[in-house]
Amino acid sequence: MNKTKKKWAVSSAAIMIALSLAACGNGGDKKKSSANDSGRAKLTEVYKNPDKASKSANAKSTLKVAEPNDSPFKGVTEPTLADNQEDSNVFSPGGNGNLFNVNKNYKIVDGGLADQKLDRKKNTVTITIRDNAKWSDGHPVVARDVEYPYEIIASPKSTSSQYSADFERIEGMADFHKGKTNTISGFTYPDGENGKKVVIQLNTLSPSMKFAGNSFIWGTVAPYHHYKGIAIDKLAASDQVRKNPLFVGPYKLDKLVAGESTSWSPNKYYWGKTPKVKHITINVVSSNSIDKAIQTKKYDFTTPGGVMRGTSYKNLKGLKDYKMVGIPALSYNYFGFNVGKYDTETQKNVMDPKAKMGNKKLRQAMMYAVDEDALNKKFGNGVKWRAKTLIPPVFDKYADKSAKGFPHNEKKANQLLDDAGYKKKGKWRVQPNGKPLVIHFGAMQGSATSHATYQDYLQRWQKVGLNVKMATGKEMEMNSFYDTLQKPKQNQIDIFAAAWGVSSEPTPTQLYGEDAPFNMGHFVSKKNTELINSLNNKKAWDDSYRTQQFKKWQEYMNDQAAYVATDNSFDWNPVNKRVKGFDLSPANNDFWANLSLTSSKIQ
Repeated sequence: MNKTKKKWAVSSAAIMIALSLAACGNGGDKKKSSANDSGRAKLTEVYKNPDKASKSANAKSTLKVAEPNDSPFKGVTEPTLADNQEDSNVFSPGGNGNLFNVNKNYKIVDGGLADQKLDRKKNTVTITIRDNAKWSDGHPVVARDVEYPYEIIASPKSTSSQYSADFERIEGMADFHKGKTNTISGFTYPDGENGKKVVIQLNTLSPSMKFAGNSFIWGTVAPYHHYKGIAIDKLAASDQVRKNPLFVGPYKLDKLVAGESTSWSPNKYYWGKTPKVKHITINVVSSNSIDKAIQTKKYDFTTPGGVMRGTSYKNLKGLKDYKMVGIPALSYNYFGFNVGKYDTETQKNVMDPKAKMGNKKLRQAMMYAVDEDALNKKFGNGVKWRAKTLIPPVFDKYADKSAKGFPHNEKKANQLLDDAGYKKKGKWRVQPNGKPLVIHFGAMQGSATSHATYQDYLQRWQKVGLNVKMATGKEMEMNSFYDTLQKPKQNQIDIFAAAWGVSSEPTPTQLYGEDAPFNMGHFVSKKNTELINSLNNKKAWDDSYRTQQFKKWQEYMNDQAAYVATDNSFDWNPVNKRVKGFDLSPANNDFWANLSLTSSKIQ
């Protein structure tokens, strides 16, 4: 599982790992969900299988895992370069390069591949790699491997989407990113590049640095000895990343069928617990086929982080040989509006004052026109509900519980459009200048449920007089969808439905910051930048101040409506009764190594 990664673009019903607010009920074993909404599913974060593990099953049987996805995975194994959750899922037995162990609240604790020490007086972060840490080829994990991800992310020619201004707290990072220097001066190696210690000099530390997934200190390693000599802009397509990758986790990759499956066996060089299961396969299964695949016992479980929808929960929750396991998700679905472009020279997003979707009343009206509550009542089946802000409620301290979001209000939608000058001219509303208004909606191919959802959106927008059509005339294949949105400038899509799997620390710089490549709608404002920066300034060490600033940011973003969260959900999995040790809790830092089998066949 992936605990320290940054933000991910995912398919059309995002679900990822979540914080420690465990859910309750079905096969009940652990903490209970604090959610008091009637109709919310009751789930456990752990399946406590009482049966004994079978040595024969672990040695000879194959643990079969499904990755629910309607597109082939891209196959990018390097965490700094992967920009979607699906790649992270299918390569997760290899450990995803994770540096740190965390506790139940995702606070970094000792005991992982490396330990971290913060020094607020010196403004340094010291990372010390454990002595027995090795890559899956037997090469030691060294200090250079900790530093190199920053070079990959910040290189002027990088294809990574993970850069943001937060990294510029590191001494020399801004100059490196601008191509002024060939090294990042803020990194020093007390024992040399092949040693086990890295000291990072920053201009100031941030309270978020105590937690995995923060936007200042990157949480994975990269095998420099394996990558050196490859131009960074060629790295994502290289054989070292695509065909012959290295890992630091409990398993090594045995076979890769491009876009379709991965196969794994224990990594003999793993520093941690020896894996019990000797063979694992992960296969992509479409959302239209996943229910039948589980019902016919083709798979032991679905990937943690894989997209499992409400209709699947309804169809699978009664299976006697599977337990439904889940936790509140670090993810959300959202709408985004195209309001600008990404300037490749300045490497910043820029608002277009003439953008079609530039009027916030138009954006607000479109949000009030849709009815997420009705859709979730019909399709959510207790595992999905309407979102109120861009901070998922799993961040109990920072999510604004008083926010109303955009409940369905057709009258208000019409009034906003009238007030903004979008008058009806025949069937459709026109722009304030009297010119025709055609809005192109981008969405990904998916299940019958997602198709019905998109059609409902179109009908409700059209009901308030907006001529909204599917971009390209139909729903888009996932990779094509994100390729379009990630162009520096595009006019194919005006509004899009997408999803984020977010990290375990909620700072939104890398999603909505001025220089964030993931800011695919290109919304920028002085106030947005000020509010985001305030989340990790010196005052933010006072958590009451930080909480207040998070709520101010959520209120501001709801007002601007350039990005609007639509759904929150549970991250849930059907788990076959022959699986032992299935534990989604954040403090389970060795998810794959802790699994075992009680039977040679799926029960």
